[in-house]
Amino acid sequence: MRYEEISGNTYFNGDCITGAKRYVPSDSVDLIITDPPYGINGDKLHKHYNRNEEFVVEGYVEVPASGYGEFSLNWIKEAERILKPGGSIYIVSGYTNLYHILHALRQTKLEEINHIIWKYNFGVYTSRKYVSSHYHILFYEKPGGERTFNLESRFGVKEKDSTDGSLNYQDREDVWIINREYKPGQVKNKNELPTELLIKMMQYSSNEGDLVCDLFLGGFSTAKVAIGLNRRATGFEISPSMFDTKIEEMKAIEPGFLLPALRCPEIEELANQGKSWTDEDMATLILRFNQLTQSGKTKKESIELLEEELGRGRWSIEKMLKKLGVQFNGGKRGRPKKQPITDAVRDQTVLPFE
Repeated sequence: MRYEEISGNTYFNGDCITGAKRYVPSDSVDLIITDPPYGINGDKLHKHYNRNEEFVVEGYVEVPASGYGEFSLNWIKEAERILKPGGSIYIVSGYTNLYHILHALRQTKLEEINHIIWKYNFGVYTSRKYVSSHYHILFYEKPGGERTFNLESRFGVKEKDSTDGSLNYQDREDVWIINREYKPGQVKNKNELPTELLIKMMQYSSNEGDLVCDLFLGGFSTAKVAIGLNRRATGFEISPSMFDTKIEEMKAIEPGFLLPALRCPEIEELANQGKSWTDEDMATLILRFNQLTQSGKTKKESIELLEEELGRGRWSIEKMLKKLGVQFNGGKRGRPKKQPITDAVRDQTVLPFE
């Protein structure tokens, strides 16, 4: 199998299944992002959709529909093997053969984290059915290690939009609206994932220096973004013509070139974030929470004040309140229901409702 090494990153020209078996060690990859062939005569799409293929590199290798199930199982098993315990994989798929990919995933030990819908612009025009304008992104992890998920890599948890909505929450919803990229006059592959989509996945699921693998490099978009974010990159492309065309482009890629354009999240450092709760901490939480709600403050207002007082995040406070049995009268302002209290907390505080 032919390969090229560029600045310590190795790219292979050949089949990813046999190639990974030979060249990629088990438990060595931090993140896989890949867009496998769709098995829908992709080599002839322009004949169905009137696509202008003038700048598309010849040699796209499609997978026959009759063998798509076996093909999916074979490459996904290799993906499972090469992922580190705790490593993540994102698989982009259309609807037609999605069930083959899901069936293959269920024959591995990989665990589902999210089934993301990627909504894009300009689906294929139809007149007798609804327009298809989305892809599926299957987000899975390999169990056995701590999975990377950088919660505030893009937005701080307390950042708000103009309507007081959480920017962090919105960015992490499982429907992503990201436009596809059109590159008129540029040499390209049949299908290429947009840079914005790839940046988002890598920011949340990897760190600088991590190894990112794309088993179907295509236009090398995943590798370009990985290098641009100071990750390491590797992968496979079976088409010799595509490999030769894009490998020359990779030689000109500057590590970290995407970093200056990234948004800087506003992150508020909390004194006790991530620390375990002591009995004294829980007693203080119950005491102050009840004082605040009894004074007429809403649950939201009370928790916002407690974030500052206790140096902990909103989710940590809400989770502990639930653990301690705090419940609320639905829709009523402030006043909690009478709570069951643990002995440790009871011994250290007097509650207003007792």
